[in-house]
Amino acid sequence: MNQERILILVKPDGVNLGHIGEVITRLERKGYEIDALKVTRATKSQLHQHYAKLVDKPFFKEIETYMLEGKIVAMIASGTRVIEVFHRMAGATNPSEAAFGTIRGDLGREWPDGLLRNVVHSSDSVESAEREIKIWFPELS
Repeated sequence: MNQERILILVKPDGVNLGHIGEVITRLERKGYEIDALKVTRATKSQLHQHYAKLVDKPFFKEIETYMLEGKIVAMIASGTRVIEVFHRMAGATNPSEAAFGTIRGDLGREWPDGLLRNVVHSSDSVESAEREIKIWFPELS
């Protein structure tokens, strides 16, 4: 099996609630390597590139508002089947539906303003990971 790379974003709610270390700890406990990590703020340009397939959807403005709320932590991790495994570790997209024991199930919740805040993003395929890494880590291209 080949090594894969994945882009993981600890989103503004995860950063604001102090979950950066927990996300990193869970990743490292599985034996995956962190190859790059930075604290940053998303730009509208990055979000439009990252969520290119969703830009024309009616709910994109909510995603954009959420992702611009504050700092994010972007990281590249690598390891065998890291994409599949971290996706399972993250849990269901909606934190209220995510199983306990997953990042979203343990650390996420719904908020009264209705925006879907779900702690982390993780690439869903090798192709997506490589495309997303170029958006968030252009200095590594």
